Amino acid sequence: MMNISARAVIFVLTLNNLVAATNAFSGLTNINRSILKQTSTSQRHDTSKEFAPQCQMIGVRPQSSLCASNDYKDTAVELPSFDSKEEYTEYLMNASALPKGFATGSAQGTFVPQEAPSMGSLPIKGTIIHLVDGPTDSWAATFTQNKFPGSPIKIGRSRLSSGKPIQTLIINNKISNVCSGGDGVATSEFLCEAVAKQLNLSGGAESVLPSSTGVIGWRLPAKELAEQVVPVAVKDLQTESAYNAARDIMTTDRYPKLRSKTLSNGARITGVAKGAGMVEPNMATMLCYVMTDAIISKSTLQSILSEAVDESFNSISIDGDESTSDTTVLISSNKVAVTESTEKELRDAVKEVCCGLASDLTRNGEGTGHVMRVKISNFPGSNLEARRLGRHVVNSPLFKCAVAGNDPNTGRLAGAIGSFMGKFKTDESVDDVGMTLGGRTIFSNGKFVLEGDAVEKELSDHMEAAQQGEQDEFPKHQRFVEIGLDFGNGMGSATILGSDLTNEYVAVNADYRS
Repeated sequence: MMNISARAVIFVLTLNNLVAATNAFSGLTNINRSILKQTSTSQRHDTSKEFAPQCQMIGVRPQSSLCASNDYKDTAVELPSFDSKEEYTEYLMNASALPKGFATGSAQGTFVPQEAPSMGSLPIKGTIIHLVDGPTDSWAATFTQNKFPGSPIKIGRSRLSSGKPIQTLIINNKISNVCSGGDGVATSEFLCEAVAKQLNLSGGAESVLPSSTGVIGWRLPAKELAEQVVPVAVKDLQTESAYNAARDIMTTDRYPKLRSKTLSNGARITGVAKGAGMVEPNMATMLCYVMTDAIISKSTLQSILSEAVDESFNSISIDGDESTSDTTVLISSNKVAVTESTEKELRDAVKEVCCGLASDLTRNGEGTGHVMRVKISNFPGSNLEARRLGRHVVNSPLFKCAVAGNDPNTGRLAGAIGSFMGKFKTDESVDDVGMTLGGRTIFSNGKFVLEGDAVEKELSDHMEAAQQGEQDEFPKHQRFVEIGLDFGNGMGSATILGSDLTNEYVAVNADYRS
């Protein structure tokens, strides 16, 4: 048996509703057993004998019936439709099996914000994702490019550049620890030290990676987290499912986001993410953790993650505001050998998981009633420039509002495109630009093609069919408002996802801190 100092953990501290903190997880094990056994396309994932001794040393509950027969399946590239929150929850649980060597646990606590004590006691929740068989050098990360990064981002960048192994990652939501009173870096380091001490990590605080998201300017309640949350979360560790991690890292999210994929050699990738507002990542209130048991080097992991992030999280926008706390981590327990051929499979699988989570984040945006998917082709510039154009379109307040109202006001789309080209591509012609909405051509040869009530109704019906409830607690469908932009004479391309702009978004953000 290995010494406790060799155990590696990812500790996720989050803030959410206290009632929700005790909900689904209490029944997770029993439900998960029945669901996972019903899977038709399954993979064998047996960790009972491999990790039971290590789990017992630190109080981790090993898999019960799942230890001997861990049958599971992956999430689909495009999720199916769901009729209820319970159906969606069961689907995620069914696909939530952790990669070999990981465990997760949850805890809850309370704090009173120093900056606003009149708000009284607020809930805080924590989640641990734990490497049960030791620390790993195989981890990669991307962080926000915001010029006012949170203190945890500063620490994270330092940890990443040092190349040291990861043992713990701490995330709290509710307070972002950005430009707060006092020494934010010291406060985060205090929490890192508390976690390292609780788990007897030989690397100390330097082996702990912090993350924070939430209200900007508030101090981190490190003492409350260290005393109330950390000890209980450690005792709650289990090796069955990532579902609790997906659920417990939520803030204003309406439902959990989880994606998974299994390689042909049995290696597994499971990712969870949160983020509903202040989302226009540039990595990089978006946090994502992707776990795998594939044996892979740190440098290769960083390459895989950077490529996946560019095509996923860097290609979405809910409200055009880049968070001060965006973080994506890809970490491996190094349990399953990867050949040259399966390395490409791994790269594709990580991209699939990240793209799926990016889509889920957009659909789960604060007050989102429609998700726009803008596909740009033959752009006279680079893929990066094409991506910037797509973001410009989905961030146009006028066009976002038109989409929210199922109003095919296509002039606003053309206006957004022309605005971008006039500012950033002044020497490029737009004479060959073609536009489609819902697959129908709406602009060609410099003119709109929109005559007749039948066309108006067709376009409006397409938008209405993609509509979802702004307060839905599960994704009922995966439909998009489909927008095509073909410039006809370039090499750049991109696909961008974006949200509309509704009254619900304003309501959520008008009362965010409470």
